[in-house]
Amino acid sequence: MSTIRAAVLPAVGSPLEITDIELPEPGPGQVRVRLAAAGVCHSDLSLSNGTMRVPVPAVLGHEGAGTVVSVGEGVTGVAPGDGVVLNWAPSCGRCHSCSLGEVWLCADALTGVGNVHAHTADGTALHPGLNVAAFAEETVVAANCVLPAPDGVPLADAALLGCAVLTGWGAVHHSARVRAGESVAVFGVGGVGLATLQAARIAGASTIVAVDVSPEKEALARAAGATEYVVASETTAKEIRRLTGGHGVDVAVECVGRAVAIRTAWESTRRGGRTTVVGIGGKDQQVTFNALELFHWGRTLAGCVYGDSNPAQDLPVLAEHIRAGRFDLGALVTERITLDGIPGAFDNMLAGKGGRALVVFP
Repeated sequence: MSTIRAAVLPAVGSPLEITDIELPEPGPGQVRVRLAAAGVCHSDLSLSNGTMRVPVPAVLGHEGAGTVVSVGEGVTGVAPGDGVVLNWAPSCGRCHSCSLGEVWLCADALTGVGNVHAHTADGTALHPGLNVAAFAEETVVAANCVLPAPDGVPLADAALLGCAVLTGWGAVHHSARVRAGESVAVFGVGGVGLATLQAARIAGASTIVAVDVSPEKEALARAAGATEYVVASETTAKEIRRLTGGHGVDVAVECVGRAVAIRTAWESTRRGGRTTVVGIGGKDQQVTFNALELFHWGRTLAGCVYGDSNPAQDLPVLAEHIRAGRFDLGALVTERITLDGIPGAFDNMLAGKGGRALVVFP
């Protein structure tokens, strides 16, 4: 047992508390990791406000990378000193979805969130937010929650591979299956949106339209691969059709999780086009369509979980693009902070400011 600092969510809707916690040594089948960095994802905000439900109190954070400190009995895949990327959604390999090869839909991926992860100084049990509790100096996770960090990629940057990059990459290459020469619109220029823009560029998309409520994000979007930038308004769909010869884009990827953005993304695609929804919206976000327009437009609307990715297979592919300079992890990061900066990063997300905030540990 050792004392470390972590960001704790005491209850849904409560402010995060940056405090000391008591973290146990790894048990059988577990790995202890010293974090190099952790990305602050919108899903963490969704956990804190109750949009996504997990047991609380909890240590949040699910996008991270670090170095193995020690391993428990029976762990053979990694050893102390190894660099690893945390995998918040490990597949069991046994459920119906896994048997179909759809590991991103694993029925048992989040069973670990109910475990006791650590304790506060007064003995209160803490759960591991989305399995990996990355908002902490160190964490203890199941062995299937770590993947080898790619060679030649700094660990602090590799943290982004654990969610934003896999999600954006997968949305383009697995869910929407963007083909060279197709046009793409990306709604929301946060961490996932910036990864999606880079993935669309690598896929060979021709016109790449970035859409966001903030005019200040245009430079970020264009650096990531956007050829056009549209400030979100009531006329967004018309503007995108104007930019694409009146037809609309072949593919729209929604990274916001709001009903109006989902509906607008769908309206922005051409007849027969494809819309992929990556953003996590609340139950109050109702999207409506009438039967005639569904028939007439012939568009496809699909949900996308974790980029429909298989991390074990996708990380080596992404690593090649990173080492070759085609994918720039650093371009996603607009702020490097300490644990104490996470509440401020949440505020920035709510205000629609910046890309990815990255917690960097000394």
